[in-house]
Amino acid sequence: MSDFNLSAFSDAIADSAAAAAPATASFATHHHRTATAFHWNDGYFVTAEEAVETGEEIELTLAAGETVKAELVGRDPSTGVALLKPAGAASAPSLAKADAVRPGSLAITVGNSEGAALAVFGTVGEVGPAWRSMRGGTIDRRINLAVNAGSRFEGGPVLDAKGALIGMLLFGPRRRALVMPYETIERAVATLREKGHVARGYLGAGLHPVRNGDTHGAMVMSLDDNGPAKAAGLHLGDIIVSWNGEAVHGPRELIRKLGPDSAGASVTLGVVRGGERRDVAVTIGEKPLS
Repeated sequence: MSDFNLSAFSDAIADSAAAAAPATASFATHHHRTATAFHWNDGYFVTAEEAVETGEEIELTLAAGETVKAELVGRDPSTGVALLKPAGAASAPSLAKADAVRPGSLAITVGNSEGAALAVFGTVGEVGPAWRSMRGGTIDRRINLAVNAGSRFEGGPVLDAKGALIGMLLFGPRRRALVMPYETIERAVATLREKGHVARGYLGAGLHPVRNGDTHGAMVMSLDDNGPAKAAGLHLGDIIVSWNGEAVHGPRELIRKLGPDSAGASVTLGVVRGGERRDVAVTIGEKPLS
């Protein structure tokens, strides 16, 4: 006979979610749905960057039911983190940081819907090393979830079995649930508080994928008049096939390299022009905010 107590397990999950609920808030997004935010520290809240729009009015409904206006301090598309600052002294607890998790570790996702607490649990499906997002952000750990969480949980905290913070829930391609780990959030928040944005690399070229025989790369279809690509001498029709000697098979790979750490860097692009291979030195710019 098993000693496992299902009722005690259920209560433990519910208790962990209830302990985190006061740190959460909800808001209506520009997609006409509800998303979650949670208190990071010093009165600042974090949420999913995809859920907010620059210039829109944001009202946070706190766990106690109070509604407060919030300023969008900044957003970082490369990590999916947005930083909000409620007006006045919005009081909410901060969540302790979790230890490392493994595949199969319990994961509790907490949300908020107009002040009402939401919670689901599942497991960590995959844990991997640092990776680059599709917009070039460096993500400290790959953590994918096996959890059935709807859109109202987006931007909410993901907890371990002790109720400590693993990171923030985001949705990747095909609405796959993944975690933006707290180390990455911490780095993004520090920059957003200081500058209001996270710099992204800027090439100033419109690109299109090319697969022509043995040549795979990103063809230059347009050039910004004042962009780094034009200044470096790139031409329309050039096919970019490498970045500092590393093969580039299409625009997506090139865009991933234009992350925050690329701004201001001098790189060598391998280019095919008129069937001939050449190297072009480019100083990567900083993407304009507009």
